[in-house]
Amino acid sequence: MSVIYAITPELREKFKEPFGLLIKGSFDQTMAKMREIKKQNPPKIIAVGDIVTKNLQDHKIPPDLAIIDCHNMRKKIQRVIHTLNIINVKNPQGTITREANEAIKEALKEKRPIQIVVDGEEDLLVLIAILYAPEKSAVIYGQPYEGIVFVKVSPEKKREVAKFLKAMEKCSKS
Repeated sequence: MSVIYAITPELREKFKEPFGLLIKGSFDQTMAKMREIKKQNPPKIIAVGDIVTKNLQDHKIPPDLAIIDCHNMRKKIQRVIHTLNIINVKNPQGTITREANEAIKEALKEKRPIQIVVDGEEDLLVLIAILYAPEKSAVIYGQPYEGIVFVKVSPEKKREVAKFLKAMEKCSKS
């Protein structure tokens, strides 16, 4: 397992800020907004996080790619079964591994729904999802105690992600 990025303490604080539009409210309220977004026919809907994936699934908005780690707020939870097309990767907390990076890149080329199950933590993989997703795709992740964050993938968002990744420590740990 090769770590290609690791978050610095300074960037960890910045990463807590929503990377897109914060949609506040209950699960039902946030999913009502997601139904509106789905009507815009984004090329891909990408969910990062177990609860977001479950809520999308429960509200009949199946993501094209779901990235989960079987945890919610650092507590182990039962795995959300999103699809039978499952890829397992290792991605330790606070890092992005080459394995996870490549799995997301390849999964976004697929026409069938894919679920990436992370042994470790999926939070930073939002960045990789935005980086490789087709323009106008919807990347959704949870914002603890507030709601969900919706990122409409654009050239500007991709540049913002690239800048964030460049600021992360590049590692060559194996």
